Amino acid sequence: MSDQINLDGPAIDQSTEDPQPEPFQIRVANRVDRLPPYMFGRINAMLYQKRRDGSDVIDMGMGNPSDPPQTDVVEKLTEAAHDERNHGYSKSNGLLNLRREVCNKYERKYDVQLEADQEVIACLGSKEGFSHMCLALMGPGDTAIIPSPYFPIHMYAVILASGNVVTLDVFDPEKFLRNVEYTCQTFTPRPKLLIINYPHNPSAATIEPDFFVEVVRLAKKYGFMVIHDFAYADIGFDGYQPPSFLSAPGAKDVGVEFTTMSKGYNMAGWRVGFCAGNADMIRALGTIKGYYDYGMFQAVQIAAIVAMRDTEDAVAEQALVYQSRRDALVDGLRRIGWEIDPPKAGMFVWAKVPEQWRHMSTMDFAMMLLEKGDVAVSPGSGFGPAGEGYLRMSLVENEQRLRQAVRQISRCLDKQSALESEATT
Repeated sequence: MSDQINLDGPAIDQSTEDPQPEPFQIRVANRVDRLPPYMFGRINAMLYQKRRDGSDVIDMGMGNPSDPPQTDVVEKLTEAAHDERNHGYSKSNGLLNLRREVCNKYERKYDVQLEADQEVIACLGSKEGFSHMCLALMGPGDTAIIPSPYFPIHMYAVILASGNVVTLDVFDPEKFLRNVEYTCQTFTPRPKLLIINYPHNPSAATIEPDFFVEVVRLAKKYGFMVIHDFAYADIGFDGYQPPSFLSAPGAKDVGVEFTTMSKGYNMAGWRVGFCAGNADMIRALGTIKGYYDYGMFQAVQIAAIVAMRDTEDAVAEQALVYQSRRDALVDGLRRIGWEIDPPKAGMFVWAKVPEQWRHMSTMDFAMMLLEKGDVAVSPGSGFGPAGEGYLRMSLVENEQRLRQAVRQISRCLDKQSALESEATT
């Protein structure tokens, strides 16, 4: 019968050609989608191209120390690197002797007693430690309070940990603390974490020790933890000594402090940082790090021990170098009419854009200085909306280069002002 069903045949007609595949898509995690475009990408691209073209650009953008570490430290690194015992995996929390040196420094400099086994951990730079601490503490629905303007990692380490952020103006310490308390009183659920950073990057704002006493009181009253990013601990000017959060009574009950050897010791590329304070928070960070890394190269740790033990005088001298550079830059900018408050600490000048140029965004202003003046600076907008109207200028170039930068900025703005005047006449 012609209409009989053939049970052995295919259910549908087989195509003789493969279908056109859909374009393959990489679907990244939502946490990556929450990150904005890198604000300094345009500046870095132009800086790279100008230098390839032979321009001598004076770079005051990144806070990347340009001075070398002490010779004894480099020699110890070389010696340790030749020891075959130092080339295996190391403990992720750092050598015990290195952690003991951190304890010794805290006791000597801040009169703070720490237990090397439970209250100190070594990090691959403080930025890594800070990011992983946020991962250990924060999750969906958790909120952190951070200063504004903000160093990007203070914002985005929380976001990468799926947390939420509340930003509070950092310029007036008393107002900042009042706003912290108001936020705790009005938010439900209350913020879980307070992130502070003094001397502050980018604004160079500083505080006195009583500030931390009040932070501890608020933390205990409202139940939030505290992370203090103390990256510029070793760089104070005119007799000002940046205070440690851990020196406040009860600080170890509520929080931790991150320090680094990048600045005062000129060891930025070595990636040596530390977290000290609350043992439970240290333990949580150690748990995360145990999954993520195998610790710092042991030869670097051995050299870092020598640096902390034997080069504190050089660290103090380095602070004086930054102070002289600050004076050179601030004096120069004031001479060309800029309103500048000289910072008391850190390695940046937070410069308000002159009134004449505030019609431009700080990104456009910074791009103009780079394109037409061969001077690279960081636009304040790269540190959040509160940074708009300011530039961050690092003190990594020597005094002669900083004075030259001021001259180039002055010539650039004079020429641009003349061009704008011609265009309106």
